[in-house]
Amino acid sequence: MSPANGHGQTLAEKVLARASGAERVVPGEIIEGNVDLAMMHEQGAQTVGPFHQMGAEKVWDPERVVIAIDHWVPASTEGAAILHRILRKFAAETNLPHFYDVGRHGICHQILAENGWVVPGDLAVGTDSHTNMLGAMGAVATGIGPTEMAAVLALGRLWLKVPSTIQVRVHGELGKGVTAKDLVLRVLGEIKTTGATYKSVEYTGPAIAALSMPERFTICNMTTEMGAKCGVVAPDEKTFDYLAKIAKHPMHPLYADADAEYERVVDIDLDGMPPMVACPYSPDNVRPLPEVAAEHIKVDQVFLGSCTNARIEDIREGAALIKGLQVAKGVRFIVSPASTKIYDQCLKEGLIQIFTDAGAVFTNSSCNACFGGNQGLLAPDEVCASSSNRNFPGRMGAKEARIYLLSPAATVAAAIRGEVTDHRDML
Repeated sequence: MSPANGHGQTLAEKVLARASGAERVVPGEIIEGNVDLAMMHEQGAQTVGPFHQMGAEKVWDPERVVIAIDHWVPASTEGAAILHRILRKFAAETNLPHFYDVGRHGICHQILAENGWVVPGDLAVGTDSHTNMLGAMGAVATGIGPTEMAAVLALGRLWLKVPSTIQVRVHGELGKGVTAKDLVLRVLGEIKTTGATYKSVEYTGPAIAALSMPERFTICNMTTEMGAKCGVVAPDEKTFDYLAKIAKHPMHPLYADADAEYERVVDIDLDGMPPMVACPYSPDNVRPLPEVAAEHIKVDQVFLGSCTNARIEDIREGAALIKGLQVAKGVRFIVSPASTKIYDQCLKEGLIQIFTDAGAVFTNSSCNACFGGNQGLLAPDEVCASSSNRNFPGRMGAKEARIYLLSPAATVAAAIRGEVTDHRDML
């Protein structure tokens, strides 16, 4: 029920009120929140020093801490190997049992999702900006820095400022070949990369209810590119079904009040919306894909991967499109699944063979080309079509390289045709 004064709370406010033990919280208020799940990847190595400098001797709750190495897997530089060693040593010394090391690894956000580490009502934090993805569970999930994480590991608590909320109301239906990735790119085109800075983005509406959990992960994942503190979708039967056999701790589903106050409301109509593409050099430089396809922009590399779009559904869609065809001459096509579990599923379904028969490289799970640090870097002036989330200068290597962000199907179509293309006539 709403508070007596008639001013209801948003979903993020409800979660943060629960985390702080308060009846209600308001935007701008500083709360001390009890953390339900803490996640670290390689950047977590920078947490170890501050943790000891604070005088901490043990982690507050080893069952609530997950470590997943994902950016450089296996270690591709001496520096990466050192980061991995620091984390392995820290996990052993502090008795942290949930370490996803080489062979069990995956992109940290996907590890949390597919293993049920974040559930409705949680306050989850991670040492990566795309931790927002887990807001699809009906949780507040957000990225924090290594010093903040050190405090969380020691105390299980964290100071947070309650964000105001932008409500994104989505109605209509996705057309043929139009996906959740196109939806979030459309929203980015409206809100821009700074329009949601330190705010919560709350997705609502019948079109959101129609999305699968993987699709919800995609739209929450890229609230990071809007500058958002978190992105959230209210939990429903799809959420509960997804978590039914994997949830690691009890759920506390919460919902926005009918009279919740929003800083801004953005309405999106999907009816008739074409596929979208984010052009260089920003994720909010969004244009309709047919318009860009008419320019016949040649590509040198194509990347199907990242925490945004490398789940089994994305890879199946890509495999169905490229089966029996070949990667265009002069194009390098890299496929990197989001987790080892997804890699294994691809192996069982014969998807890896489909891609390699077509001339693609199918790698182990890793962030890889997405962040320009491991496998698939771009040379100056090269062009890449990618299913990932960022296309800022230097994101995938040389700052002069150009990156076009697309849905998985449009990404694979670019590999087949050798240019940014409207894939709908291939479906």
